Amino acid sequence: MKKKIFGVHDDNTLRQFKNCLRTGQVAGGVLCADGHYGYSQPVGGVVVYDGQISPSGVGYDIACGNKAVRTNLKWTEIEKDLPRLMDEIASSISFGVGRKNKKKVDHELFDDPDWDVYKEIGKQEHDRLKKLAKDQLGTVGSGNHFVDLLVDKETGDVWAANHFGSRGFGHKTASGFLNLAIGREFSDPTPGESMEQAPTLIDLDSELGDLYYRAMTLSGKYAYAGRNYVIDEVLSILGATSEFEVHNHHNYAWKENHFGKDYIVVRKGATPSAPGQMGFIGGSMGDISVIVRGKENEANANAFFSTVHGAGRIMSRTEAAGRMNWKTRTRSGGKIKQERMDQAIKKYGVELRGGGTDESPFVYRKLRDVLDAHEETIDVLHELKPVGVCMAGANEYDPYKD
Repeated sequence: MKKKIFGVHDDNTLRQFKNCLRTGQVAGGVLCADGHYGYSQPVGGVVVYDGQISPSGVGYDIACGNKAVRTNLKWTEIEKDLPRLMDEIASSISFGVGRKNKKKVDHELFDDPDWDVYKEIGKQEHDRLKKLAKDQLGTVGSGNHFVDLLVDKETGDVWAANHFGSRGFGHKTASGFLNLAIGREFSDPTPGESMEQAPTLIDLDSELGDLYYRAMTLSGKYAYAGRNYVIDEVLSILGATSEFEVHNHHNYAWKENHFGKDYIVVRKGATPSAPGQMGFIGGSMGDISVIVRGKENEANANAFFSTVHGAGRIMSRTEAAGRMNWKTRTRSGGKIKQERMDQAIKKYGVELRGGGTDESPFVYRKLRDVLDAHEETIDVLHELKPVGVCMAGANEYDPYKD
């Protein structure tokens, strides 16, 4: 078995990663430098299976990922207008838990034959999930999901980027298949599960494995469509065009060939980095983001062509922001105070809309540190500084985050 651990990790994350490697038909694994404790499989964890797929490894936010575009604008063209532009992004795009798009969106995706997966499960499920998907296409959600405006430090080019996945549709798909895998009904309430839950595995060549793979693929197309929609909205607000695009999932299972054999590679919070493949990796709202490209070398091959998806949390949401009182929708007891966060964001020069102390720069590693741990496997092509960050409002919990 080939395995590689990048960076330094706490005991819980390491134990969880090792447990994944011991469960099922595992051919290898990687723990990226941004890794942290997750549900069943660490975020930043990669597990390579021979003939199996793991719905718990892919996670509840199927196909969460990033899209970034280089626009035809320079920073000097929008600098003075930035507050108005961020206000318009915040008001035009739907952020938050369970939000519907403010406009009715139609898409060829809804004619995809893989919607038949849900008809096989039951017409009621098909109709319910398709309606949910239509309502939420192009919404961003909450948690660590964002829309950013960024500037290339060298050229002054303005970039637009986003981070989110398949929304409520993907979450209900994941919950349903996790139920089916343990003999429950698709729409049953999800049983209380521990973060220590062993990976849920399905043989890919089984009927259930085929259904899940098709549903996951459809969720991936849905996430791509949503991120495309949101970027198009931002470009319209900017009055800009896209000159170059980078788009990738980081919660997904891929069919790949490694060392001469076909495998299923389950990446949870890990970016594919095959030789020449490009990816966008976002830091915190007070840190750089980057465009990277996978190297063609043995080190990258031994990492199963996988790299970080972000900076990686070092503080839980509760620790940072305190416990939530859902009656008053306020938090108390957090380590990060709003004043401290506001000062840091102002000093860094970011126009912020939404966001809470649980997403402040203090709860994340420095992106440069985790990138340095992977320097043998990726090249950093562009270093981008955020100038505008838009997220859901503070104190909003999102079950669909990665």
